[in-house]
Amino acid sequence: MVYTLFVVEIIFAFILAATLLYRYGDCYRNHIIVTVSVLTAWYFSFVIMFVLPLDVSSTVYRQCKLENTTNPVTAGPVSVSGIGNESTTVPTPASQCQEPWSFVPDDVFRNLWRVLYWTSQCLTWLIMPMMQSYSKAGDFTVKGKLKSALVDNAIYYGSYLFICGILLIYLALQPGTSLDGPKIKAIASSASNTWGLFLLILLLGYALVEVPRNLWNNSKKNYTLTYSYFKIAKLSTDKCEAEESVDDILDSLNSVCAAVGPGHPLQRHVETIIQKLPIQLRDRLNSRAPPERPAPPSFKSLVNLHKKTIKSLHVLQRTETQWGLMLERIFHLEDVAANLRSPDKRFQHTFHTPRPRLQRILYPPPIEWWWECFLRQYFLKTMAVITGILSVAVVWSEMTFFCKKPVLSIFANIIIAAGSNYNYAAIVTISTLIIAYMFYCAYSTLLKIRVLNLYYLAAHHQTNEYSLIFSGMMVSRLTPAMCLNFLSLVHMDSHVIKERVQETFYTQVMGHMDVLGIIAEGFNIYFPMLVVLLCAATYLSLGSRLLSMCGFHQFVGDDELTTDLVDEGREIVKREKRKRQRAEETMTRRRDFSERYSTYRTGRENQDGARTGLLNDVDSDYYVQPSPERSQPISGYQRAEVPYNRTNLTLEDELDQRFGDSTLPSIRTEFDGRRDKLTMPPKGLFDDV
Repeated sequence: MVYTLFVVEIIFAFILAATLLYRYGDCYRNHIIVTVSVLTAWYFSFVIMFVLPLDVSSTVYRQCKLENTTNPVTAGPVSVSGIGNESTTVPTPASQCQEPWSFVPDDVFRNLWRVLYWTSQCLTWLIMPMMQSYSKAGDFTVKGKLKSALVDNAIYYGSYLFICGILLIYLALQPGTSLDGPKIKAIASSASNTWGLFLLILLLGYALVEVPRNLWNNSKKNYTLTYSYFKIAKLSTDKCEAEESVDDILDSLNSVCAAVGPGHPLQRHVETIIQKLPIQLRDRLNSRAPPERPAPPSFKSLVNLHKKTIKSLHVLQRTETQWGLMLERIFHLEDVAANLRSPDKRFQHTFHTPRPRLQRILYPPPIEWWWECFLRQYFLKTMAVITGILSVAVVWSEMTFFCKKPVLSIFANIIIAAGSNYNYAAIVTISTLIIAYMFYCAYSTLLKIRVLNLYYLAAHHQTNEYSLIFSGMMVSRLTPAMCLNFLSLVHMDSHVIKERVQETFYTQVMGHMDVLGIIAEGFNIYFPMLVVLLCAATYLSLGSRLLSMCGFHQFVGDDELTTDLVDEGREIVKREKRKRQRAEETMTRRRDFSERYSTYRTGRENQDGARTGLLNDVDSDYYVQPSPERSQPISGYQRAEVPYNRTNLTLEDELDQRFGDSTLPSIRTEFDGRRDKLTMPPKGLFDDV
């Protein structure tokens, strides 16, 4: 029972990381090393998020034991100084320090944080940058890709070494300061955490406003549909650009193929590039006429062409997938708007999409109508209110966490109240809720970041290796800074509240930035206060308006360009809907005609079989001694005069009698084909006219 919650959170963190990686990445296409590295980075970050609240509750328990050890008879007023400076007024005997039900031995936390933190730091600063440069290199050999990765990272690491060298020289010149191994390690970790804190405040300043606002706006069906029209108009532009980029690649490959013939030293490299193309693009490449006298390419130009081909193909595949998904979303939103006026309260879809049987049983049309048309909007509004309250609490705590008398941080007061009553379950629950919301705000914004089509996380397995590695790097750099910021919000960092308190094992492993006072006493304390300015700018949409003025189209409600894109998106959806409707109608007609033709053929075969069976069953004397009624043969003219009932004929029978067998569809079974060759006359020259 001691390790139950600890083990459950470890397993849940792995399931969450693996699920996200499966949603965004393609485990079957990406290299196994990339998949394992990104999974490790995400998994370790989630473990820190879920296990840190257990460390907080353990720290409260250790603080209580420390105070009772100092005053063994009566501990006097219980001061949960590890989380604040206030104390209760009830004397507490030493035996009242209850052990948390989720208590984990101290060595477990200490060893766990060392492994997680330093592994993540090695991944994010040493291994993943090399892997990122290796994945986007266009060289044809492993040695060439490694060389390109080293060249790319030389500038990257050179800038960091230059900054670290300046800091070391500055510290060496300070009187009374000696540099040893622990201090150099503290400088490295603190520099990483400072960079992570800078990124965290930028992300929180945007997400703390956008998360509640998006939930509230998504509850308004007209807004959601309008925004989807805007997005598909932008996506249409991206799709056209991706197709044009692929066309340029095909033109370049056409020239290269014409210049590099059989036996050329670069032919195998050209074949490597061509093998990256899908079959349809290879056919388009082969159908193009070669240019006259193309210039022979160099090896470096082939490397650049290979690099551009990999990027262009992935962008095209991603935009086409997102195009189809966005169309499905808009069709669903239009169905929701149409079903609002449904009298029978059963959700009707414009286009029939097959669903699993279990989904049809658990989510029938009446339940779907009540959820999509009635309950969903109130659920989203409720979540918007809850997240809005949490955002206000985070902003207020970020602005006041350094104030220790009185304690103004909302989260610090909550943990103090729970710690004074030894309510460890409340401490773990509230701490997990706060960290989870901060993680969601930061990571949801991180997943939406799009940098010039080079870094872009796309769902449904459409994220390339470069973007996955970049996300793993950002998460590993962001998590330690976020956890230290959370410990500051709940007053568990002695270097923030300037009071000697019992610190968590996470803080003991991470250390403090005591060497550079300007960062320890200035940046790490006062920079988080800027989150209120960033939130105000996000609320007023200043960033979106600035990007829109610079030519990056953003959804701004009162902008003329936004209105034009919305109208364009609406027309695009109408055109795509007409295409799909015509395709479905064509398929329906073909299916109905095939069914009717199959029925007709079955009837004809039954009639032929009955006549054949009748002839086989009749005695041979029937033909030798005909009856009087059959003594006179019926001529062709007389046969034509025999009346028949037209009302019993089907449409196919009438067409067959009037126009012949040419009007029948060209669908034949293997048996029908043999039968036609044996019994049916050859088609005339003008039968298809």
